Amino acid sequence: MMKALLLEKYNQLVYKDVPDPELAPDEVLVKVKACGICGSDINGFDGSTGRRIPPLIMGHEASGVIAKTGAEVKNWKTGDRVTFDSTVYRLDDWYTLRGLYNLSDNREVLGVSPGYYRRNGAFAEYVAIPSHILYKIPENVSFEQAAMVEAVAVALHSINISCIQSGNACVVVGTGTIGIFIIKLLKISGASSVIAVDINEKQLEKAVKAGADYAFLIDEDDVSGKIKSLTWNRGADIAFEAAGMSQSVNTAIESVRKGGKVVLVGNVSPVIDFPLQKVVTGEIKVLGSCAICGEYETVLNYLKMGKINVDDQITAVVPLSEGAAWFEKLYRKIGETGKVILVP
Repeated sequence: MMKALLLEKYNQLVYKDVPDPELAPDEVLVKVKACGICGSDINGFDGSTGRRIPPLIMGHEASGVIAKTGAEVKNWKTGDRVTFDSTVYRLDDWYTLRGLYNLSDNREVLGVSPGYYRRNGAFAEYVAIPSHILYKIPENVSFEQAAMVEAVAVALHSINISCIQSGNACVVVGTGTIGIFIIKLLKISGASSVIAVDINEKQLEKAVKAGADYAFLIDEDDVSGKIKSLTWNRGADIAFEAAGMSQSVNTAIESVRKGGKVVLVGNVSPVIDFPLQKVVTGEIKVLGSCAICGEYETVLNYLKMGKINVDDQITAVVPLSEGAAWFEKLYRKIGETGKVILVP
């Protein structure tokens, strides 16, 4: 038996003994050292997304040490320090074979149970992980920093989807954890300017600290006009939407020039209002960005080389046994927002 933070029913997390994970021949057993609470976990906590049906062990932003290897595992050994992708994909899938494993059929996400599968995650002492989604942690990167790699990789994937060019002016709408990392990565990806937009003044302050050149509240008068005045009276080349609501998506679309791009990263609302005529008449390219597709290695190298700082986004590192209380704080927006990392 092992200790885990179990979502027994919506709005009820319990720290308790649960059976150890069963290990498949191609999997390793990871002793979890750190696991971050994702915004999607908070949204799933109350059942609003329908993707975390209880009972379930959530958690997909994690790192740890290999405690045991399956019979078919090669190139990994007990004691290796590892992190891992949040997507569990098949190696023989049509999409995987074309370099699109994040879109693979029958893929599963750690700590998610949408009804047609259940994959327990890393809010536990141990988690079973397929060996082909493992990544070795550099010696100078801590377990807590490695637990942040998933969020940075999601941000980097959205930038890769955008095909940014040196000198592009960019807007980031929604400056939570993913939005902040998009801003940080844009500053090392050749953006000429980065404009942050959010509903929360404190988040905008964080965005400016992260490198945003300008910041606007989404409810300000004529935000799109202000952005246009900062971008040669045309509009931004690329907008990244990291909230997932009608208002933020519309703001992102309004902020780009004709022929510009909007990358949708936020995934909270299944349906939104969409400005069809604006997109059509402006030939605006709207792109979806789903999870991660090979960015882990790059992010780990960025951390190793000191090219990106993740420590400033960590609000607290606390015992897994206190996880339920921290979920309540984050859910009710009590105190400082940011990444909380649970340690078994």
